[in-house]
Amino acid sequence: MESGMPLSGGQRALIRESWQRVSGSPVQHGLVLFTRLFDLDPDLLPLFQYNCKQFASPQECLSAPEFLDHIRKVMLVIDAAVSHLENLSCLEEYLCNLGKKHQAVGVKVESFSTVGESLLYMLEKCLGGAFSPEVQEAWRKLYNAVVKAMQRGWEMPPEGD
Repeated sequence: MESGMPLSGGQRALIRESWQRVSGSPVQHGLVLFTRLFDLDPDLLPLFQYNCKQFASPQECLSAPEFLDHIRKVMLVIDAAVSHLENLSCLEEYLCNLGKKHQAVGVKVESFSTVGESLLYMLEKCLGGAFSPEVQEAWRKLYNAVVKAMQRGWEMPPEGD
């Protein structure tokens, strides 16, 4: 990731402060994020299968133990990005590989904009009045940097080429 990431010191502080308020209940807040994601794009539901089982509804998916584990993992990725705001480049290889894994299960790069909208929605719902335009812009910049790194995983040749 470019070391010249466009986050100012003030934006990093806003991200840390807002994440501190959200990160204490990762599954609860992750459910808000994914409920919104399925509301915005129900076609993403079939991407989440465990033991070859298709979920009949978003509600069924959102209550499955395997999906709750996925939510925990997503929230950990966000937590890692927040923890490494000064040096996101140390997450580059991890995020590239994460992008490659998402590509392998059929996720389209375009879906990440919907995930970003869902992340901002979750932050707004959880932070209430503390979700200022400045907080929103800081999170948007961080999310875009993470997605750019994940997209590089799409561009990497498969192992063994």
